[in-house]
Amino acid sequence: MLWALAAVVALAFVITLEIVARRSSGDPEPIADWVKDAIFSPKPGPLYGGLALMMVVLTWRQRLVAAGAAIGVDAVFMPVRWAIEGGTADVHLFASGPVWVMSGYAVIAVTRRTGRERVLLLEGVGLGLLLVAGRKAGDNWLLITAKTRPMVLDPYVAAADHALGNPSFLVGRLVAATDPVGTHVLDLVYAQLAVAAVVVALYQLRNVRVERRFPRHHLVRTFLLIGLIGPGIYMLFPVVGPVFAYGPGASGTGGVQWAVADLWPGTPPSIGSPHPVPYDGLTPRNCMPSLHTAWATAIFIHTRTGPRVLRAAGAFWLTATLTATLGFGYHYGVDLVAGVVFTLTIEVALRAYDRGRDRSGLLLAAYGATVFTALLVSYRFLPVDMARHPWAFGPLLLLALGSVVHGYLHVTRLWEPRTAPASHPEPQPGLSTVP
Repeated sequence: MLWALAAVVALAFVITLEIVARRSSGDPEPIADWVKDAIFSPKPGPLYGGLALMMVVLTWRQRLVAAGAAIGVDAVFMPVRWAIEGGTADVHLFASGPVWVMSGYAVIAVTRRTGRERVLLLEGVGLGLLLVAGRKAGDNWLLITAKTRPMVLDPYVAAADHALGNPSFLVGRLVAATDPVGTHVLDLVYAQLAVAAVVVALYQLRNVRVERRFPRHHLVRTFLLIGLIGPGIYMLFPVVGPVFAYGPGASGTGGVQWAVADLWPGTPPSIGSPHPVPYDGLTPRNCMPSLHTAWATAIFIHTRTGPRVLRAAGAFWLTATLTATLGFGYHYGVDLVAGVVFTLTIEVALRAYDRGRDRSGLLLAAYGATVFTALLVSYRFLPVDMARHPWAFGPLLLLALGSVVHGYLHVTRLWEPRTAPASHPEPQPGLSTVP
């Protein structure tokens, strides 16, 4: 019943998103886009990532067969796709294979499996499809924010960012000084965040086939929930970012003609009187909160229990992502503060639910939601005060962030299993220990 209800809710959400997408942009997503992915050239990253997640429920022999089948399908489609669509940069020659393989395993689960084997295989297919559907729904959400929110609130956030010393402008100059090596490394880390998440998730799910069940909590759950809730906040608090609102734009969107002023990254904007400003209908309003920061924080959290290499990789990915989000001008500093609070709130809420609605976890989730709401309200209604009194509001922002971090560490440590100290029997009097 629970799985059936979840399937109905997911289907209703996707259909609604399809209708909104067609009305707002005219682009058929995500249902029609999934059908097109079976033949035409989709983006390969999320599809092969979804296939990798699905394969955690398979044996090693079945994994080789599934991977070989996906590559074989792409090999068949590649010359046809090349001939029809040409060898342009927008054409991806590989990626239809995972669509066919995951769809095929869904049919196998229904028609050739029974009992627990059917459920496990359907869970694996569903996990892979969720990653793909989440990526497509996220792309569609971004387009919807651009089409339905013509006014942006960047002047408010830019003023509030004075409380933190305008870190985007400072880091932007530092990153520009490291060009081309530093910018290329940061761009790679920023663009491949989903790949890092799949690697961590595969490590967490490595024993699914042996144990014949999924772990109670893993990264994919947090990752998808962040992507589900975050775009709704974009609609409430539309912000494009400093490189767009105060610079030349990026990736073919925005431009100086839409900017409030051409300042980034050289000179932070003056305080002034913040007000909503118009922006183009192509640039996503995806700054508040910073979901790249939120996802990188989730990766960092879920690598803490892994081996040393994985922990180091999680710390590096978080550091590089924070540097990239600021250094490329995609986010303000206050976006990052909101993003970290956002992730910790979702993470502790999920873990509290898994522990039978643990009271301490739910209280912390409520506190985190309150802090997150207070941050957004202050950015919107107190930006001038925050800019004029940075020595008061800057520490307050960091204190609010630190209180949520401290609460998360305290609660999760209480949840860690306690190991009893090993007992050592005392020597009995009169018994010699020498043979």
